[in-house]
Amino acid sequence: MSKSLTISLDAMGGDFGAEVVVPAAVLCSNRNPELSLILVGDEKIIRQHLANARLKYPEKLSIHHTTQVVEMDEPPALALRGKKDSSMRVAINLVKEGEANAAVSAGNTGALMATARFVLKTLPGIDRPAIMTTIPAIGGHTHMLDLGANVDSSAEHLHQFAIMGYIAANEVFGEKNARVGLLNIGEEDIKGNDQVKQAHQLLKQDQVINYIGYVEGDDIFKDSVDVVVADGFVGNVSLKTMEGLAQLISHFMREAFNKNIFTKMVAVLSLPVLNSFKKRVDPRRYNGASMLGLRGIVIKSHGGADVFSFANAIEIAMAQVEHDIPNKIKSHLEAHIG
Repeated sequence: MSKSLTISLDAMGGDFGAEVVVPAAVLCSNRNPELSLILVGDEKIIRQHLANARLKYPEKLSIHHTTQVVEMDEPPALALRGKKDSSMRVAINLVKEGEANAAVSAGNTGALMATARFVLKTLPGIDRPAIMTTIPAIGGHTHMLDLGANVDSSAEHLHQFAIMGYIAANEVFGEKNARVGLLNIGEEDIKGNDQVKQAHQLLKQDQVINYIGYVEGDDIFKDSVDVVVADGFVGNVSLKTMEGLAQLISHFMREAFNKNIFTKMVAVLSLPVLNSFKKRVDPRRYNGASMLGLRGIVIKSHGGADVFSFANAIEIAMAQVEHDIPNKIKSHLEAHIG
């Protein structure tokens, strides 16, 4: 990182709130001297978790006191209207006001999206923001969007998601002319619903992004596509299915290795391989979903994130700031869509 930057953190959001956010902030602060962090939330609670922290750069960590918290099951409309002094709302306000370059929250996804869209607004040419995350795959990883922000998207929205995903994959994650695929139930042109077929035609006509056509669910994990585009309903179901499958595989492996004394011995011998596998597919390493299409940067952390996971979300925010993703998306849209 070549320049200083400031990120606001919703210290009260998620399943664990300040218990996770504060130590994650300390971790990131200590290893990034150019980073300033604003912990937004109940000052008393935040200071309790900071009490024994070993900070290398204490001047780089500040607290912005708020009096409200958006609950994880709170309806987005109620959070938007009734929680104007919530840690989530104020963290995003700081981005709008220019006091922070990005905001990170593990809070209620619906409330976060509604608040971010209301406060920051969408970029010209973008009707709806989309949530994008990174998924481990053969050869590296795959970027997928939308993952739940929009449960009913038009063909035009899918086209916009593809553009945003293409730019983010190239700029933030270092892909070279990222391959973009549209998630469908088959690769043939006759497959899919009208929405997907129409989006397919729009994407084929786009001469800027590297559109490779339809991809199926198993392609998400292959080295055949870099960005997978879907509407939020399909994308979120796919993501949750992946998370469940990972838990199932882990459960079956533990069962198999604990079956008897011989399998336990095999487990000990296999420990280096198992640790390598665990590290490679560890979902904590991929925590930090980008809310693309906004006029500012907001990163959504998993609600159940631990310290390692939330720190990863902060680093995703840092990368987005460094590469100025909102302005790059805006420039692309102005040049090629109008």
